[in-house]
Amino acid sequence: MALQRAFKILLIILSAWFMLTLFVQQDGPSISDQIGPATAPSRILVVYDPDPFYDLDRQVCEAFARGLAGNGFLIDVATVKALKKTNFDHYQIYVFCANTYNWAPDWSISRFIRRNRRIFMDKAAIAITLGSGSTSRSKRMLEDYINGTGAELIASRTYWLLRPNDESRMDESNVAVACDRVYDFAVQISENKIAGNLSQ
Repeated sequence: MALQRAFKILLIILSAWFMLTLFVQQDGPSISDQIGPATAPSRILVVYDPDPFYDLDRQVCEAFARGLAGNGFLIDVATVKALKKTNFDHYQIYVFCANTYNWAPDWSISRFIRRNRRIFMDKAAIAITLGSGSTSRSKRMLEDYINGTGAELIASRTYWLLRPNDESRMDESNVAVACDRVYDFAVQISENKIAGNLSQ
């Protein structure tokens, strides 16, 4: 009797987990924004799929775009759904931001990369992996997906919702710290790796 009850509880938990997974993995709404000077000679795409509960992804992507824009780039920040009819010829560099669900990058970003693999071939790419705290496997998978397209992965970073992004700033909002760090990362990379890649 106890075994049967335990089995029922386990079944309920697994069913709830399955339904939650399907909910968070569905494509989010169509959202797009443009950051930077419209006359910029170089254009960068930052793509993500919004988490239905937390907007760490949107905040991180916009902070990254602001960091790039400060060095004269035009950045389109868009969700996967907003890119259904996009002309990708405009972009020199692609930034893929993936949420982590079940220790893997979200399905929307993963599908987007695989379906457009020919577009990304020989282009520069940057990976940003987000999650509550356990993201090492997801980061590796996202990097593998990008490398599998033939793109040149020039940088990869991870930021967290719960795990401290900077242990010296524990009294601050962890999301705010993540945005500060990704902004600084964008400024740094736009001054060396991105600029160098575009000049080749």
